[in-house]
Amino acid sequence: MQALSENGAYRRLFALRGELTALRRELHAMPELGFQETRTAARVVEALRLCGVDEIHTGVGRTGVVAVIHGRDGAGGRQIGLRADMDALPLLEDNEVPWRSATPGLMHACGHDGHTTMLLAAARYLAETRRFEGSAVLIFQPGEEGYAGAREMIQDGLFERFPVESVYAMHNWPLMPAGRIGLNAGAMMAAADQVEIVLQGRGGHGAHPHLAVDPVLMAGHVITAVQSLVSRNVAPLDQAVVSLCAMQAGDPGAFSVIPREARLTGTVRTFRPEVQQLVEERLNALVESLALGFGGHATVNYKRLYPATINSAPEAAFAARVAASLVGEAQVQTDLPPSMGSEDFSFMLQVKPGAYLRIGQAAADGSGACSLHNPRYDFNDEILPLGGALFAALVEQGLPLTSSLSE
Repeated sequence: MQALSENGAYRRLFALRGELTALRRELHAMPELGFQETRTAARVVEALRLCGVDEIHTGVGRTGVVAVIHGRDGAGGRQIGLRADMDALPLLEDNEVPWRSATPGLMHACGHDGHTTMLLAAARYLAETRRFEGSAVLIFQPGEEGYAGAREMIQDGLFERFPVESVYAMHNWPLMPAGRIGLNAGAMMAAADQVEIVLQGRGGHGAHPHLAVDPVLMAGHVITAVQSLVSRNVAPLDQAVVSLCAMQAGDPGAFSVIPREARLTGTVRTFRPEVQQLVEERLNALVESLALGFGGHATVNYKRLYPATINSAPEAAFAARVAASLVGEAQVQTDLPPSMGSEDFSFMLQVKPGAYLRIGQAAADGSGACSLHNPRYDFNDEILPLGGALFAALVEQGLPLTSSLSE
């Protein structure tokens, strides 16, 4: 890739790839859950100080860190935000590598250790060169994995204290070859909602079912009926997923006891608020009617967790041009199909225009292709210089130097 080899940020960070790899693996070995990232945040602060950034702010959104790097015109002017997530998952690692998790039951199984390292790489380059005007705001976010850390930072005044005009984030993608970057102008990730259905009947003896109101039977009909909710309520050109993923009822040892209650839990994924509202309403009506028909009662607890991650069109087009300047147009996919997964960067995109990108990490030898949230997953360190250079290029091209400051 000729364009990449000629990029100053990439050349500089490629020369530092050994240091970046060591840092990423250090972070990998010390995973922490959302809002518990005290050691991770401290290590980020240490690295930022060595980079020579202008400002470091800790405790933003509980355990978040924000760094500011001023361009050649000094403080003031326009600002662009770059975000990386820091937290790990409650998962037992199954990799036999020297940098495997040192905390049993916790693991960086989504590559947040790599995202943090890429943003620190960008910090190092931007602080050294300052080939931009305005300020780069680097956001090291806690609690992405189910804790809504982005929302916590926003509620803590993130964008009032650091009024960026746009904000960007990226996520490694094992299904995409290393060196390839993907995005689209619109939905990138779905809204994630949590559903709990409580079905109440009347317990009794399995030999006398006519004297009971069986919630297990209700649950079976609910599970089957919910499969028609999307196909018969959501317009074919829209997208939605309703998955009931767990069921609990009775005691497996009590083979002849009809329980009084059954619980179902699952998730709903949508892209458009109108579809989200429709699914919630129809799910409530369907479940309650089925339970009533069997002589029971149902309660649906529907919780909206993360909104859909929607790229703003101008910022997505800009990010695509920046990516193409690094890896070439042929390596940038601008019509990437959205994922039914979710991402709490969506909260930031509800407040500020911006874009969320995917950076491929699957190598030709098969490494880096293990799926996210898998106990065998590991971040591909070969893409660290590219990720750092992409972050830096978003700033340099988004806040370009004027001729008077380019010398």
